[in-house]
Amino acid sequence: MKNENKFIQWIKNPSSDAWLFILILIFVNLVASRSFLRLDLTAPKSYSISSASKNAVKMIEEPLSIKVFFSDNLPSPYSDVYQYAKDLLSEYGRVANRNFNYELFDMSKPENESLAQSYGLNQIQIRELKNNEVGYKNVYMGLVLTYADQIEAVDGISSTDGLEYKITTTINKVISDTNALAGLSEGVRVTLYRSRRLADFGINGFDEIDGLVQSAFNSANKRFHNSLTYDVVDPSSSEVGEIASRYGIQSLSWKENDGSVSYGALGLVVESGEKFRIVPIEMINVLFGYTIGGLENIDESLVKTIQSLAARTSSVAYVSNHGELSLNDAQNGAGNFVSLMRDSYSFEELDLAKSEIPVGVRCLVINGPKTAFTDAELYKIDQFLLRGGNVMLFVDPFYEVMPEGEMAYYSQPQYVPNVSGLDKLLTAYGVSMDAAYVFDGQCYYQNTPQYGRVNFYYAPMMQKDQLNKNNDISKNLGYVIFLQAGALDVEKALADSEKSVTVLAKSSADSWLVKDNVMLNPLSISKPSDTSQNKPYNLSVLVEGKFKSAFEGSPLSSSENAAVTAESHIAGSVQKGKLFIASTSSITGSQILQENSTEPVALFLQNAVDYMNGNSELCEMRTKGLSLNALKVTQGPFVTFAKYVNSVGLALIVALIGVLAAVSRNRHRKEIRLSYDADDVREAKK
Repeated sequence: MKNENKFIQWIKNPSSDAWLFILILIFVNLVASRSFLRLDLTAPKSYSISSASKNAVKMIEEPLSIKVFFSDNLPSPYSDVYQYAKDLLSEYGRVANRNFNYELFDMSKPENESLAQSYGLNQIQIRELKNNEVGYKNVYMGLVLTYADQIEAVDGISSTDGLEYKITTTINKVISDTNALAGLSEGVRVTLYRSRRLADFGINGFDEIDGLVQSAFNSANKRFHNSLTYDVVDPSSSEVGEIASRYGIQSLSWKENDGSVSYGALGLVVESGEKFRIVPIEMINVLFGYTIGGLENIDESLVKTIQSLAARTSSVAYVSNHGELSLNDAQNGAGNFVSLMRDSYSFEELDLAKSEIPVGVRCLVINGPKTAFTDAELYKIDQFLLRGGNVMLFVDPFYEVMPEGEMAYYSQPQYVPNVSGLDKLLTAYGVSMDAAYVFDGQCYYQNTPQYGRVNFYYAPMMQKDQLNKNNDISKNLGYVIFLQAGALDVEKALADSEKSVTVLAKSSADSWLVKDNVMLNPLSISKPSDTSQNKPYNLSVLVEGKFKSAFEGSPLSSSENAAVTAESHIAGSVQKGKLFIASTSSITGSQILQENSTEPVALFLQNAVDYMNGNSELCEMRTKGLSLNALKVTQGPFVTFAKYVNSVGLALIVALIGVLAAVSRNRHRKEIRLSYDADDVREAKK
């Protein structure tokens, strides 16, 4: 018989098992180093990049470089931040196209420190424990993104919270600034609908339309790298109705010599796929006849309209002429609310009595109005929504009137029903709100030395089961506190098949309404003795879809004369819109919202603004790493029990399991010995 190879003999010998195991481990590690597998079992996917991040780096058309400037030997927890940043960038690189890369810089080299400073990065001071002493250290912790001629810095990264959100939004910004059409799956078409027959009526400026629009298109097309197409359509009389109904552009009518009525259209449409925007060009009535409005700034209007269609818009219109919370007042206004959004959005004040809603704006915010809107102002809001705009309302059931005079110090404020006129719109859209506060037994409270536990019943604390688990605005939040909120009724909106209604937040079942003799001194409020009528109330809702106008026609100045009649009124939505309603403006004020806050209510507001601006995919990124998937916030003995279970109980349970496992193992060994030798000497000695 032929002798076996010595290597084969060695493999068969048990003495080789340890060496074979080591070799297998080495080969497995070599294979694993060139492949990547990661399982993220957390509910909000805290350790995986979101679909928005993947899409952002997949559509890069030019080289995008991320330069990483982190100092060496960072103490904990900042070393974890650095590691998380590297892991995150590795995840980006795994799904990105070939135009993505990142580079780590050794900050111990003076030339790299100078480079960081040239990009505008600053050292930040962190605390470290060294040799049993607490000291301070200046370090670099920042990223710099370069794309084409765009450079954006993300500085002061001292926490992992929201880091993916910061990086992805910055990537989107530099791409959008370079190529405003990035991300559109179809091309952009610009169409001028203009009935030539209107030239016969001597309308001022009509003969200039073709030339000015063509010039504006040529300028915009050059700016967008010749990626636009342009067409001029002279619709027939029979086509005007369908075109005006589809796009919401102006339709016109006149009588012919034979007594018949003919129809024409006037409007400029920017379109991509099923999405479109309207550049405001229309015939308007002036003192001495008709003129064409919107031509004076057509170049700027066309560019902004294209950008609003193609890119993530950053401008938000903020109504400011009806006593709304001031954008610039952090103490008594909405300054903290605006500061939360400043990295992604700019808020532009808007006086609806004097101005139209700006071209390119996709979201209109009305925050805590205290005086009534005119029909003309309400009509602008109505038509904006019906054209596919998005409206955010923070409406209060009451407004506070402080007493004046000598007795002001000793008197309580009065709460007067808030009559803003917005109920005319809300009623038409299927939503209503009574003049009443929602008080909730499940509320924010404070423990005080003098009074013990003090309940703020007018500050409902909504737990996870009271927040919508499916909508991006609220699904990852553990709890949210509202303040001085009313009750929203959406039954009529729910009955409308063209609308989708989402209740984002509602009070607990231990809630009641207070309509009369309102008092918000927590020491003077007690729960009602009869709780049989207590029930949950909707505090924030989202209505999406197509809306019917709250007006039968335009309340603005009529555009009629013997020759031509102009009709611009939209009776029903030409595109789907979004209506967000919170029954309080106090959640945007300093009482509940701090500057740069990461409290759940701040995240709720940020998510809402993102959602209403078409950036819903960013909501998930913002909340994924903030540990909001907590146990239900409660009170009383359960809190104490949970605290000790988490701090001590878990360790005791693990120790107990270890003891039980050791006892079980010893019993099993004894049974095995006795099964082979019942007279085991070791047992006899015992």
